[in-house]
Amino acid sequence: MSTSFRVPVITQTNFPTLKLVNRGKVRDIYDFDDSLLIVATDRLSAYDVVMQQGIPFKGKVLTQISDFWFEETKDLVPNHLISPIIYDFPSACKPYWRELEDRTMHVKKTKPLPIECVVRGYLSGSGWQEYRKTQAVCGIPLPPGLVESGKLPEPIFTPATKEEVGKHDENITFERASQIIGKTLAEQVRDLSIRIYKRAAAMAEEKGIIIADTKMEFGVADSGQLILIDELLTPDSSRFWPKDKYQPGRGQESFDKQFVRDYLDSINFNRKPPAPQLPEDVIFKTSALYLEALKRLSGKNLL
Repeated sequence: MSTSFRVPVITQTNFPTLKLVNRGKVRDIYDFDDSLLIVATDRLSAYDVVMQQGIPFKGKVLTQISDFWFEETKDLVPNHLISPIIYDFPSACKPYWRELEDRTMHVKKTKPLPIECVVRGYLSGSGWQEYRKTQAVCGIPLPPGLVESGKLPEPIFTPATKEEVGKHDENITFERASQIIGKTLAEQVRDLSIRIYKRAAAMAEEKGIIIADTKMEFGVADSGQLILIDELLTPDSSRFWPKDKYQPGRGQESFDKQFVRDYLDSINFNRKPPAPQLPEDVIFKTSALYLEALKRLSGKNLL
């Protein structure tokens, strides 16, 4: 833990009496046999490389935004959230309440599906790069003449593989996703992902945010029920653009970690570990963008 940015920045948790089972790019996961504790740290990964410094408030923002969207979409599909409130956590967590508060979800255990469920409403990132070469994204043909950041006629489902830390997820076709998880299940997660995206995109646009694309994850519970898991519609898993500054035909300003990616591009970062040191102004600006996204979407203010 560091306090160099005036607020505690947690880049790694260490709770000796809890069972740590995984450290992801951002989250530390603790096992409680029939449930999990997912702690969103302030780590930030860009180009699948974890940065050396944390972003103040980032983990709390991710947890609070996910909690907001889980509540707003639970009528479409069940989710894994048991509670985000520390007082509801297993009693073994009590010594660590201070570190856990606002950045932690107590969730149901599931068997995660081995694909990422990506929905794109706008043409950006790897989708734009692929379209320029093939006039398609993940095997889906698109109309000619589309521009960078342009809105698509309809949102499209563009799944990806789920890779380990340090490796890049790979865009795949729907047919390939069907081979991996089965056609029936692939159709189910495709349809659910698009429904969730459409609802969230409409809600966010009313609050001045364009959700250009997003990545979701699903798991299967012991009962066989399909459940929405991990994080949902956060600045880490989505591209958030300010609606009032949107201009198709170019890259967009954003509320997500694109600000960090832009800095890394400006210094010709080779996208391989170790990550370079981030300047304080990049860290402060990124923190402010995350906080602004939370405030606009949910009305919550962590400051």
